[in-house]
Amino acid sequence: MLGFIFGFNARLGRLQYFLATLGLIVVSIILIVVLAVALAAVAPHGSAPTLSWPIMAAIGLVVLASLVLQAMRIRDIGWDPVCVIPAWIAVMVLDYVVATRFPEYAVTSSHHGTWVGGLINLGLSVALLFFPSGADDAGVSGGTMVSRTPSPSFRSARSTGSTSEARLARITGGDAGRRG
Repeated sequence: MLGFIFGFNARLGRLQYFLATLGLIVVSIILIVVLAVALAAVAPHGSAPTLSWPIMAAIGLVVLASLVLQAMRIRDIGWDPVCVIPAWIAVMVLDYVVATRFPEYAVTSSHHGTWVGGLINLGLSVALLFFPSGADDAGVSGGTMVSRTPSPSFRSARSTGSTSEARLARITGGDAGRRG
């Protein structure tokens, strides 16, 4: 079910990802500005602006939408978003910790990141924008379609085993370590 909610099973090409990201940026700016103006009109005159619940909810929705777009693009590249996105977040958190714990490694004294983390972030962002689609889309782009499942004659020739071995063989596209 999480695959459908977060778009882990969907794919998004380079151009669609770029245009969807631009659209998300425009929509998020409009949404947050409208919320900020509406909340400023309701706030007492002369009070300091605060980060209210509607603004935090809008920011959360924008972050979630961005995560969904990235997951769909990572899936299209051929990587597993369940592994790549947490690793990306872990690297950025580790970069933040290193930059705050050891300020001499930070980009500047007021920046909370290192050059290494910036280069990793840039590399992954460039990968999302410019890497071609994975091999599974070869048939869609005009190439020949390659099936990872064994042919029906090969499947029927195999001896029947447990269902977990059959699932593993189907997922990996192999024979799950069977011999003979």
